[in-house]
Amino acid sequence: MKVLISGASVAGPALAYWLGRYGHQVTVVELAPALRKGGYAVDFRGSANKVVLERMGVLDELRDRQTGGTAMRFVDEDGRQVLRLPPEFAGGELEVLRSDLSQVLYEHSRSSAEYRFGDSIASMEQHGGGVDVTFESGMASTYDLVFGADGMHSVVRRLVFGRDHVRHLGYYIAGWDLQNSFGIERDGLMYNVPGRLASVGMDHRDPAKAGAMFVFASPELTYDRRNPQQQKEILRSAYSDIGWKVPAILDGLDDCTELYFDSISRVDVDRWSDGRIALVGDAGYGATVGGMGTGTAIVAAYILAGELAAADGNHVAAFAAYERQLRKPVRACQSGGNRTGKFLAPRTRFGIAARNRLLGTPFLLDQMLRVGQKVSSDFVIRDYEVATQRQ
Repeated sequence: MKVLISGASVAGPALAYWLGRYGHQVTVVELAPALRKGGYAVDFRGSANKVVLERMGVLDELRDRQTGGTAMRFVDEDGRQVLRLPPEFAGGELEVLRSDLSQVLYEHSRSSAEYRFGDSIASMEQHGGGVDVTFESGMASTYDLVFGADGMHSVVRRLVFGRDHVRHLGYYIAGWDLQNSFGIERDGLMYNVPGRLASVGMDHRDPAKAGAMFVFASPELTYDRRNPQQQKEILRSAYSDIGWKVPAILDGLDDCTELYFDSISRVDVDRWSDGRIALVGDAGYGATVGGMGTGTAIVAAYILAGELAAADGNHVAAFAAYERQLRKPVRACQSGGNRTGKFLAPRTRFGIAARNRLLGTPFLLDQMLRVGQKVSSDFVIRDYEVATQRQ
C-alpha cells in the first residue's frame, strides 16, 4: 500500500522501518528542515523494548551510543549534596541521546522510505479509495493509509479528531545545549526552589559542552511554539530571581540554536484511528516526560505494522487489534508522567524536603525502580513475521 507518515522523530521512523519491511510504499513528511539535534537523553526499560530493538537490528548500535546514564545530584545553593539518585533512576537499562536514536532509526528506514523534510500536512479528505492529502508546500497526493506520528502537538490529530486532546499538567520544561564552564563531570547537578528546578549536566558526546534542563510550575501559557526567542524570554522571566548557577546557565541561551520548550502535558484520545488514519506514539497517547514515551513509541510502531501485516492489509481489523493490545499498558506507562513535574519541582519547601527524605531511603528508591521496570514489561510482543509466514 501507499502510506504516509507524519513525523520523523521516533515513532515515525520506527513505523517506516516496519512498514517498509512488510513491503509497503512509505513516505515520511517532517516539518523540520532536518533531523532534530536536541541533546537530551531518552531511556528504555523492560524486556518488550529490548525484544523490539533486537528485531529491528538496532540494539547493538544503540548500546554503542549509550550514555551510561547520569546520576541526579540535588544540591543546595552552596553546592552541597542533599540527595543523589543513581544513573538507572532516570536512565533505565539503556539511555541514549534522542538525536542519536532518531539518526539510527532514520538510517535503518531510509532505504525503504522516502523522507520529505521541511513540509507538513495542510489538509486531508478520506473517501472509499484512500486519503487525499494536500501539503503546506502545495503538493498533493492520495494515500491508502495515513499515520500521525507527529508528537504531542500532532497536526494529524487536530485535522482528524478536532479538539487538541492535550491536558496541561501544571508545569513547563525546557532544555538546551551550552558550554561546560561549570567543571561538571559525570553527575548532573539539580537545584530546587519551590516550583522550579534548574539543572545542568555534561554532554556525553563532548565533555566541553553541557546540557541544561529547567522545569517550572505555571498555569497554561500562550506563546508561539515556532518562536524560540519568545520562549527564551519566558525562561529568563521565570528564573530571574534565582541564584546558584542559574544566571550563568541562562546566559547560555544567547548562543542556543535549538531550544526545546514545551508544557508537561498528556494526550488522551478516545480512539486512535478514524477510517484510514491512525495515531501512533505521542500523537495518540503522549506524556511529555516521565511516561516512558520513547519505549512505548518503539513497541507501538512494531505492533501497529505487525497487525496490519497479520490482517493482510485490512486496516479496520488491524487498527482495532492495535488499540486493543496497547491501550491498557500504554495508559499505565503514561500515568507516570502525571507525577514528573511534582517530583522534579515540588511547589513548596516542605515538598522538596519530603522528596529528598523519601528518596534518600534505599528501600523506597528500590521500590520505585521496580515499579518502573514492571510497568514497562506489561506489553505482549507477538512475532508477526512468523505469523504472516504461516498465512
